[in-house]
Amino acid sequence: MSDAELVLRSTRVITPEGTRAATVTVSAGKITAVLPYDAEVPAAARLDDVGDHVLLPGLVDTHVHVNDPGRTDWEGFWTATRAAAAGGITTLIDMPLNSLPPTTTVDHLRIKQDVARDKAHIDVGFWGGALPDNVKDLRPLHDAGVFGFKAFLSPSGVDEFPHLDQDRLAQSLAEIAGFDGLLIVHAEDPHHLAAAPQHGGPRYADFLASRPRDAEDTAIASLVAQARRLNARVHVLHLSSSDALPLIRAARADGVRVTVETCPHYLTLTAEEVPDGASEFKCCPPIREAANQDLLWEALADGTVDCVVTDHSPATADLKTDDFATAWGGISGLQLSLSAVWTEARRRGHGLEDVVRWMSTRTAELVGLDGSKGAIAPGRDADFAVLAPDETFTVDPAGLQHRNRVTAYAGKTLYGVVKSTWLRGERIVADGEFTAPKGTLLARPQ
Repeated sequence: MSDAELVLRSTRVITPEGTRAATVTVSAGKITAVLPYDAEVPAAARLDDVGDHVLLPGLVDTHVHVNDPGRTDWEGFWTATRAAAAGGITTLIDMPLNSLPPTTTVDHLRIKQDVARDKAHIDVGFWGGALPDNVKDLRPLHDAGVFGFKAFLSPSGVDEFPHLDQDRLAQSLAEIAGFDGLLIVHAEDPHHLAAAPQHGGPRYADFLASRPRDAEDTAIASLVAQARRLNARVHVLHLSSSDALPLIRAARADGVRVTVETCPHYLTLTAEEVPDGASEFKCCPPIREAANQDLLWEALADGTVDCVVTDHSPATADLKTDDFATAWGGISGLQLSLSAVWTEARRRGHGLEDVVRWMSTRTAELVGLDGSKGAIAPGRDADFAVLAPDETFTVDPAGLQHRNRVTAYAGKTLYGVVKSTWLRGERIVADGEFTAPKGTLLARPQ
């Protein structure tokens, strides 16, 4: 401990062994020890005692649409990473769309990295994209450090990122399996979507009917079948349909390498509460009924659903029209995700240790960053969030750091106030005050 540069102390530190009073020492941006609470502090070290606030590992959000470059009026690296930092997130992995160009070649990856480099308040990594015509680009992108590949099984909503039919899915997945990469999939079946009633208009019930559960269930079944055949690694994005859970459980029991995420909006918002015309609640797959939500929580508790990520997908306010058929779909949730999930988790009897597992530990594991992120343990990066879990606040869109302050959480009272966020031993935000960007661009560990 004599070489410690920083010492953080709390009566409640969430560690892999549980929550305890502890002293955490930091040197050169890394955690060097987790010691008893009353450990002596070296004279040369700076002590930051956060009292009874909870010290937890910085969150790792593996599903974020930053949209930069190309659609920076929707979002950008400066605003997205500030919002993330304000919410206790210290690492995000950026989706290959809706930026222009999409991250589907190495050259496009370099363009995005150049844009992000000086704007990142937190650490940022990148997903690649799997398109019908870029199988030849997948291995070079993998070698260049992307964390895996995003694919859609139904139209993505943007012309420059077309979806994969079953034959193209098989080709891409075979290529990715050849170097043991990871394919992450928006799983909705286009044929089921086409067969569903498409009324348009402001009624949320009509929109919900247009994105039925069986579209998810069928797409997930086909993805699992391909993964089983190729012994490939696949990840189901933003699961909303609880009907798919038995299939996922059975596939895992058979040894299929499939992981699953869900999102704060599926866990905290319900179809019954969405007002007609309120397209700030629109996302695909959609927010479903309360009974469905209960089953998602059960699947989180038993480990069928691995992790919780935001799927932060913002747009300008003018694209959020009152017609659910034409409004841009996406929930902006980076800054509020921890508080939203914690509010509902505590109501259902879960603890902060569970939230950390879902939003930090398992997300770090998903992308291979569990050697450096996702836990307060020696050798990990000194990334922390300091949380007052029993304090509440009411969501005011004016207080959000997102570029477009449209939120489905407006007016909601949430538990859990993030007091400060730390990146590699440096406090990057405290009480709403930010430092200059200190984030690093990440590549997949080799």
